[in-house]
Formats: sequence, C-alpha cells, structure tokens
Amino acid sequence: MPSAKKVAWAQLRVGIVAVVAMSILAVLIFLITGSTNLFAPKANLYTYLKDSAALSSGSNVRINGILAGRISKVELTGSNDEKRIVRVTLELEKALLRQIPKDSVAAVAAENLLGSKYINIEKGKDPQPVAPEAELVAKDTSEFDEVLRSSYNLLTGLRGTLERIDRIVAVVERGEGSIGKLIYDKQLYDNLGRTAAEANRLIAQLNSGKGTIGKLLYEDELHNNLQGSVARVNGLLDELQAGRGTAGKLLKDEALYQELRRTMAEFRQIATNLNAGKGTAGKLLKDPALHNQLQATLARVDVLFDKINTGQGTLGQLVVNPQMYESLNGASREMHEFLKAFRANPKKYLSIKLELF
Repeated sequence: MPSAKKVAWAQLRVGIVAVVAMSILAVLIFLITGSTNLFAPKANLYTYLKDSAALSSGSNVRINGILAGRISKVELTGSNDEKRIVRVTLELEKALLRQIPKDSVAAVAAENLLGSKYINIEKGKDPQPVAPEAELVAKDTSEFDEVLRSSYNLLTGLRGTLERIDRIVAVVERGEGSIGKLIYDKQLYDNLGRTAAEANRLIAQLNSGKGTIGKLLYEDELHNNLQGSVARVNGLLDELQAGRGTAGKLLKDEALYQELRRTMAEFRQIATNLNAGKGTAGKLLKDPALHNQLQATLARVDVLFDKINTGQGTLGQLVVNPQMYESLNGASREMHEFLKAFRANPKKYLSIKLELF
C-alpha cells in the first residue's frame, strides 16, 4: 500500500492540475467574452428601447466602434411608453466613463448582415462626462429595422438567384441547352471545329486577294474605283451643303422652305376642311345624303348600262343590233349624198310654182 505521504502528494498534484485547468478556462472565457479588463472596477449605464432588436446578455458594448464592455441585462420595464419598453444595462469599465459625454447616444448595431447585435455608444460633444448609473438616450431603431428588412429581402432575392444558377448549372452538366451542348456534345464541337477551319480558309482567301472582298482589300483598281465613288458622294454632299440643285435649295433656301411650309399648311387646311365636311369633296366624304344620292345615281347608271348591253332601247339596239347599225349607217350615207347634191345644185330642190285660178 502507498504511504500516506505519497497519497497526499498525489492529491496535491491533482489539485494543482485542477487549479491550472480552471485558470486556463477562466483565461479562455475572458478571451472569448472579449472583456477589456477582468479585474477593473465596473460601472453600469442604462438605455431604454422600443424593441430589443435581438440583443442579449453578454453582447458587446462599443464606444464609436471600440470595444468598451458588455450588456449585463436586457429586461422589460413594464412601462407602456413605447420608447421605454425594454431596459438594457450596459456594464463598462468605470475609467471609460470619463470618455463618454453626457449627450452621447446609444444605438443598436450589427457586426454584419448575419452577425450578432451590439450597442454602439456614439460620443456627444458635452464637456461633462456621464456619471455611473446614468441613462443614455437611445437612438431610434426604425432605421436599423429597415436595414434588416432590406437585407432580408436582398438575401431572399439572392437565394432565388442562386437557386436559378444551380438549375442552370444542372442543365449545363446534363448537356442540355446551347451551352450544355457546346460543352458536352461532340458533334457540335466537331461542327464548331469545321466552322473554324472554314473561317481560316476564308481568311486565307482574303489574304490572297481572291473574291470581291479580297480584291477590295488588295486590288488597287477596285480600291481606286471605290475611292472615286466615295469622292463623288462627298462632292454630292458638298453640293447639298452649298445649297445647289433642287435638294440643296430645299435644304438651304429659306424662301423655298417657307413656300414648302405654306404648301403644307394649305394641305393641312384642305385636310381639315375635308374632315369637317366642307366643300363638295368634304360633303362627299361626310354627308350621308349626298353619298346615298351618288350611290343611287351610280345604281341607275349601272341599270342603264345593263339595258344597253342587253339590247334594250335605241342605244341598246345600236350597240348590239348590227342591222340597225347598218340602217343608220346607210341613212347617214344617203343624207351625206343628199347634202352633197343639194350644195351642188340647190335650184333643183328649191322651186316656186305659182298658179292663177
């Protein structure tokens, strides 16, 4: 059996190891919690909020972004004042209170869009520092809530975008669609290879001066002709700019322009009169009585032409009856002969006979 001395020494070693482990654990807790000074005297400050905004005990307290303490308690006050529903107790080092003016403002902030919340004390300008157990005015958190809602909408939209991207990637990996076929379809790859080869041959032909485009690039005569055509176009544009010719005068001659404007105004006036039903043409367009009368007249003309075409009446017989046409033609010829004989010898046809009873 071990002696009592050895047992006491073993117990002492276990106790030393336990103390060292507890010390290491305390140091780790100190580092994790982010306390500035574990043994420095502390002081409490209070602020009141409409909503806790997911603040919790142990959250950080910062002064203009610099770590200064932690939140020791978040509780309901029981008040019906909407600005004093939640009380937040801020535990800071007492020495830091000298750097916090009385008019400083406490505001809820976030490490990032998905991070934990903390209280940020924005320093004021009052020369007198805040006292322990004092109250800090809380900044309105509605803007912060709006930022959170906006970030939520942004994250929701981003999530939908990522889901669509995942679906597109899945389609591409299955070899579907243009991009998927371009990556996985061997036939399309071969077609693209042949197209690239044909493009290389075309470029080679262009470089050799073959074809219309190749000649345009390398043949001086065609280039000169094209340059001459461009020069003529430039000359035509110069003539237009100088106001020569009909088109040039139309562009530059103020009198012709004004005359054209008057003509257009007259045309607009005519169109206005037509739309208003003025004048014969306007009435023809707008007056239903005149339209109906004209339509009835055209109907009677159609009936008349139908009778003529069917041989009714004198004109109809004249059109369709060749015998009547020959008779009229013979009568006309005889009348012509009679007038001719009458002019040659009028005495033969004009005689006066007197008789005495």
